Amino acid sequence: MAASNSKGVIELRLTDGAQLFNNLDPFPFRERDLSAEAEHYIVEWAEELPKKQPIEIVVHLQSSGSAPDPAAHIPAAITGWFRTKERDEARAIRQLFHDGRLAFLIGLAGLSLCMALIWLLTQAFEGAFMRVVQESLVIVGWVVIWRPAEMFLYDWVPLLRRKTLYRRLADATVTVRTG
Repeated sequence: MAASNSKGVIELRLTDGAQLFNNLDPFPFRERDLSAEAEHYIVEWAEELPKKQPIEIVVHLQSSGSAPDPAAHIPAAITGWFRTKERDEARAIRQLFHDGRLAFLIGLAGLSLCMALIWLLTQAFEGAFMRVVQESLVIVGWVVIWRPAEMFLYDWVPLLRRKTLYRRLADATVTVRTG
């Protein structure tokens, strides 16, 4: 790529504008779903571009197909699709943190229960076997809290990465060239 302010270009060469969309989707261009292959291709190329670089998507059409003016509909359909994907990822992040809070409360209750059992067993019994039971309860308590910790520490990162990528694609300049 040239200068850092230049756009990263993703080019699609199609025989017809309909190739871009899901064949089973009956809606007009603006609301249609992108085909899985087209989305995969665009996302894969966008992932290769520098993170700060704006994106330009250039769709080369050999023919306009059945749509009267594909240049008017395709850009809105592409950016709208990725805007919807961005909203879906934002919703997934919110849901993850909601589920994480619930899992944390459950995990904290489980850890507290294990610690209380350890304390009760320490007061009532002694011996090597009881020490094994106590240590086992410590392990169980930490395992119960592990998943909520994992959710808050790691699980949100790929969701945020995809949301950011979809935002970049939704903000992309889309150009359609026919001929």
